[in-house]
Amino acid sequence: MFYITSVSTFCESNARDDAKRNEGLVTPEDIERSDNILYGEDKTRNLLDLYRPKNRFGKLPVIVSIHGGGWVYGNKEIMQFYCMSLAQKGFAVINFSYRLAPEHKHPTPLEDANKVFFWLLQNADVYGFDTDNVFAVGDSVGANIVGLYCCLCADPVYAKRLSIKPPQGFAFRAVALNCGLYRLERGKELLLDNLASEYFPNGGTDEEYDEIDLAKHLNRSFPPSFVMTANEDFLRPQAKPFYDALRSLGIRAEYRCYGSREEVLTHVFHINIKLPGARACNADECAFFRGMIDSQKGDPKK
Repeated sequence: MFYITSVSTFCESNARDDAKRNEGLVTPEDIERSDNILYGEDKTRNLLDLYRPKNRFGKLPVIVSIHGGGWVYGNKEIMQFYCMSLAQKGFAVINFSYRLAPEHKHPTPLEDANKVFFWLLQNADVYGFDTDNVFAVGDSVGANIVGLYCCLCADPVYAKRLSIKPPQGFAFRAVALNCGLYRLERGKELLLDNLASEYFPNGGTDEEYDEIDLAKHLNRSFPPSFVMTANEDFLRPQAKPFYDALRSLGIRAEYRCYGSREEVLTHVFHINIKLPGARACNADECAFFRGMIDSQKGDPKK
């Protein structure tokens, strides 16, 4: 990714990589899926898929996945096998597409995410969602979207500035932020600047850059967080400082950097469920979520 500078080349490269990564994968036999459920007004992009483990009845804890793609690329289809692997661990998983730049500017992904969470709460009885245990995972820019949504749920002033009204009283049990973009620094990388120019209504002013700087919007109500990166993740330098910012506020958090000299892991490696490192990371995150559920019950050893 360091050497890609144009948005069109970025999208083409990601499409090739995603097709190769998912080649040969099929829906697991132990998963039931409901596809292309409309959650908003846009009949092309406001669609979600729902995955549940078969033969698991009653309400399940929910994981909502928010894909990355630099605000200009991505959809639920490229995330389906990763998301179904999470469902195999006993969760209902919502995998959704959102509207993309340059046609749709900031804060459109946050607006669409908000619609998904309203849909989740409104359909909890229909699909068997445990609304006391809602989690989210996000990769790259998706981690930024997850984090900003956590912030606006906890900060009415920030939510009002974005003209987004989240469900009253809604809060995540915990989130996993994977190879995340936590702050956008002008001039650090040409590709990110080019993507930002497509995403921001005014092309990327100082105020717009600050608008998505997660550290500037954190507060003590941010949910427990699993912060993950990899040994060859180009966003790795952002992960530990963000984890430290969480811990400085007293927020429960775990930090992991995956990979070794023998296993080189790159940006958003965890989506490739063919990789041993990806399977280990995803198991760790689901265990972190389970720990949050158990601690709520008052018995962290369960």
